[in-house]
Amino acid sequence: MFFTVRLVSRCRSFRFLLSPTARQRSALVYLLGTQREIYNAALEERRGAWSWKHRSVSYEAQCRTLTALRAADPVVRAAGVGVSRGTLARLDRAFEAFFRRCQEGEEPGYPRFKSQRRFASLQWEDRDGWRLDTAARRLHVHAVGGIKVRLHRPLRGTPKAVTIKREGRRWWVSIRCVDVPAEPLPPTGREVDIDLGVRVLVATSDGQLLANPRHGARGAGRLAAAQRNVASKQKGSKRRWRAGERVGAAHRYIRNCRMNALHQLSRQLVNDYDLLVHEDLRIPNLVRRAKPRPDGKGGHEPNGAAAKTALNRSIRDAGWGTLLAMITYKAEGAGRCVI
Repeated sequence: MFFTVRLVSRCRSFRFLLSPTARQRSALVYLLGTQREIYNAALEERRGAWSWKHRSVSYEAQCRTLTALRAADPVVRAAGVGVSRGTLARLDRAFEAFFRRCQEGEEPGYPRFKSQRRFASLQWEDRDGWRLDTAARRLHVHAVGGIKVRLHRPLRGTPKAVTIKREGRRWWVSIRCVDVPAEPLPPTGREVDIDLGVRVLVATSDGQLLANPRHGARGAGRLAAAQRNVASKQKGSKRRWRAGERVGAAHRYIRNCRMNALHQLSRQLVNDYDLLVHEDLRIPNLVRRAKPRPDGKGGHEPNGAAAKTALNRSIRDAGWGTLLAMITYKAEGAGRCVI
């Protein structure tokens, strides 16, 4: 079989760990609160315009409102225009996704107001408000200062946008770069078909059986214990907040273990084969819950919901969609072909 792969420059994001000082951490938390208020105010403007006048508000219109707001409010002006525009763009993407789900018949999920615990990221959609100094390993952010960045790998391409996110006690930065050069791998002359499963995560056509690590099942005990600890605390107390942080840490541990295993597996497959073929899986359809079966007497007949729930949990734990996405983007940069 003959095939050709066109290597083009790509857009990639590089994620690094930040090490802010105590003062910089306080400045980031304050900036998060300011942007959360802008997000909620912009959402209220859109809701009110549609409820009262059936008029939609665009991103450009809200940027013009932001200009007037910055002239009147010194707090918004001190935060910088770049991060505020990123917050408005984030809300605009939420509405675009809402309308897309409505058109495709999915569960819409109307954008909602963000509480303090649900707003944990800052976005700069352009080069205004931040600067990366790779020599000094510092990320200079307006109103925050130069934050130390752990550049564990070289940055490739041209940096265009930045997202700073808080995860528990840690702060991360994702730098989106354009014109990232491809790194083609030497051809191996091998082709493979891939089947995805639950007990065996990947079964290849040449006989390889790669077991599913089941990170979610392994960490279920720790997660359940943390959730029980939250349930025993009084709502609104500091102890409940700390217990909730432990639940988030348990979720992040499971996610990191799963992502690490999928990264290694996808890299192994891309390095070993020139052509990779996989099923066109409709994963959202596979994890739907079992339909109820009314018995006509006010009750329901057995429909295997418990077994289906366990199967859905195993499919999500395997991470099929994430694995296929990793294989696709790594094959694109390596000059491989994925069908």
